[in-house]
Amino acid sequence: MTALLAVEDLEVRFRRRTLADLLAGRDHDVHAVNGVSLALDRGETLGLVGESGCGKSTFGRAVLRLIAPTGGQVRFAGEDVGALSGERLLAFRRRAQMIFQDPFASLNPRFTVAETLAEVLRVHRLCAPAEVAARVAEAMAMVGLSADLGGRRPGALSGGQCQRAGIARALALAPDLVIADEALSALDVSIQAQVLNLLEALQRRLGLAMIFISHDLGVVRHLCRRIAVMYLGRIVESGPAAEVFETPRHPYTRALVAAIPRMDADAGLPAETLAGEPPSASRIPAGCPFHPRCPRAFAACREGPPPSLRPVGPTRVACHLY
Repeated sequence: MTALLAVEDLEVRFRRRTLADLLAGRDHDVHAVNGVSLALDRGETLGLVGESGCGKSTFGRAVLRLIAPTGGQVRFAGEDVGALSGERLLAFRRRAQMIFQDPFASLNPRFTVAETLAEVLRVHRLCAPAEVAARVAEAMAMVGLSADLGGRRPGALSGGQCQRAGIARALALAPDLVIADEALSALDVSIQAQVLNLLEALQRRLGLAMIFISHDLGVVRHLCRRIAVMYLGRIVESGPAAEVFETPRHPYTRALVAAIPRMDADAGLPAETLAGEPPSASRIPAGCPFHPRCPRAFAACREGPPPSLRPVGPTRVACHLY
């Protein structure tokens, strides 16, 4: 069976020129996404995790063609997304939606919640004008927004209400794929739990395929069946969620899992921690990009890039250790 989404060697680079670069006559490319390949089946939930700045959000936007990839290919239901235009592109956008990280910035401040949802339905011509109000009410009820909030603008809503409106906007089109980009990070902890439970219930009910982008591994463990770990724009480990959390193979994954907060007061500090900060995406280290921070690095890590993802038990890992 053909995967709903198939991404092959996706690359995204941005040209960056500081004043010093201009004076010296040189350019620096920011290597945001570096040869990412993955597939997603219908109804599957994939967690994409990694530190801030590793390229997760850029990857999600490139998959939906909100930004143009520099290289590689994205295929959705067998079609090359990069080759779509006109009505075919509009049809793709109906079937693949995004929940953005900032619930306030992602909504038009001049539109009420009802107007925001109605605009989506009109642009995609999903129903007759006489049916729009009923479809808007249905979308709001789906995400737990009371009808009286339909007349409010984002500035009059809480963060949780805004994020629910963003989720309703994405789901109003009955998409096959949703990319949730840090959908909980701007919310209070109590609201995070509500929105997380909502996403989980809607995913089961509607059979959505979902890429859940987050740096919170505790949330990802709860929601996702499969996990891909990203470092400096590359997938370094992927596999079933239970395996990745119980037996992480890549040193970066081990450090991330060890850093998950635990309620046990006697748990102590993580045994395996990361030194320093991730390098700049415009100056990626030679060899394995992770080797300057890796507690298990050896000569081969400094001399050449790690092999591509290869099976190690039930997971796939890109590391010289294997």
